[in-house]
Amino acid sequence: MRRSLLHLPIKRSAWAVRTSNVARIAATRSFASEASPKPEIYDIVVVGGGPVGLTLAASLGAARATSHLKVALIEGMNLASIRDWKPTPDYFANRIVSLIPSTVKLLKETGVWKHIDQERVQSYDGMQVWDGMTDARVEFDWNKLLGGREEGTDTTIAHMVENIHLSHGLLKRVEELAVKPTMIDKTKVEKIEYGQLTEEVDMRDWPIVSLSNGQKLGARLLIGADGGNSPVRTFAGIESRGWDYDRHSMVATFKIEDDSAFPKFAYQRFLPSGPVAILPLPGNFANLAWSTTPEKVAHLKSLAPEDFVAMVNAAFRLSYTDIDYLHNLKSGVVEETKWRESVTKYPDPPTIPVRITEVLEGTRASFPLKMKHADRYIGERIALVGDAAHTIHPMAGQGLNAGVGDVYSLVKSIADGISHGQDIGSSFTLEPYQSERYLPNNALLGFVDKLHTLYGFESGPLVPLRSIGVEIINRDWFGLKRFLMSQAAKS
Repeated sequence: MRRSLLHLPIKRSAWAVRTSNVARIAATRSFASEASPKPEIYDIVVVGGGPVGLTLAASLGAARATSHLKVALIEGMNLASIRDWKPTPDYFANRIVSLIPSTVKLLKETGVWKHIDQERVQSYDGMQVWDGMTDARVEFDWNKLLGGREEGTDTTIAHMVENIHLSHGLLKRVEELAVKPTMIDKTKVEKIEYGQLTEEVDMRDWPIVSLSNGQKLGARLLIGADGGNSPVRTFAGIESRGWDYDRHSMVATFKIEDDSAFPKFAYQRFLPSGPVAILPLPGNFANLAWSTTPEKVAHLKSLAPEDFVAMVNAAFRLSYTDIDYLHNLKSGVVEETKWRESVTKYPDPPTIPVRITEVLEGTRASFPLKMKHADRYIGERIALVGDAAHTIHPMAGQGLNAGVGDVYSLVKSIADGISHGQDIGSSFTLEPYQSERYLPNNALLGFVDKLHTLYGFESGPLVPLRSIGVEIINRDWFGLKRFLMSQAAKS
């Protein structure tokens, strides 16, 4: 259950800064001339129509306190392809999101989950995670730990859903709202600037969004759900600090051998060049997420399909030395891998994933990895959510979950502000959102970043030390593994 948010008193210095900013803006604005086009006024303008932006639109419309607000959502891509998405049972997209139980609970409360086809959702309650150098392993398996599921207990670790599937369900929910937001797609933000004083309303501290289709929108509150290169964050003058990992994530979707005899698990092996993971999908399908150097990703994408399949199977079975050697082969990976596996002792499923047999055509893709965190999530009439506020390494699968957490915290702050008669765009109204989300997100980013650094060592004293730590967790000394699993399954 989500904790209720305490309204923290705003410090005098912060209030003074806000007041000073408003005065400065007012001093530099003049009355609009009759010839100036007048922007259409909205309570909230959301920039970004990805899963986080769509979750925000659906949540604002579903919450009683905010359902009356006039909302616009701006997206540069064509939403028709998502709205008209008609999947086939023999194909799964390569971009998969991992939704933890608390996120699914929030989506159910918003009315989104009923639009998700459960036959295309794969839940799992077990994980195999191990060190690619020492083979030290943590088994997160509720059935082993509890001797089977406890009646009435949800032990699901995560639900795997295609990104486009989630967006499709969100759009379906948005379109059935009593007060529908204005959806403006295939349109880019050209400019954001402050408004002017008019005879109807003083918009000198309001963001005015100019669009590529010629429209102008005035926002009492402008929300950036517009990704790591957020124009909204740039307009607000909010710094985002962090670094590139010099790593790319390779994704693909596979057919796998019949695994009906084994439980649906997620598998992750930490290699010095980056973690490689196989994630379960319905039926005999699975998804790959392999983080490694840009050069190795380019090599993986250039391989013939059969060699690529052999390479991924090897990533969970052979030594890092063998894998590194295979990265230098432009062809013949199947034969080389077969020989190396014949002289290598490795565990059987379900300790490692069953073999993949085929990569689905057109699913091999990659994207760069980085860690970035905005200095703050709010400004006067500005709020940031999702990747616009924080970008995290995908190894923990928490990027979208953190973004959905932002959305629900922000909507609650806006609703509380409305119930107390406050301006929804004021820093005073938005401050509880900042207070609730910043520190937990910062801790999550820091933990994942340290984990990435720790497993990047091939040798040295940290290698045996990290293995000892893994063994302590796996033996459930002090109940640590049970605690971690209960946190993962918390709903």
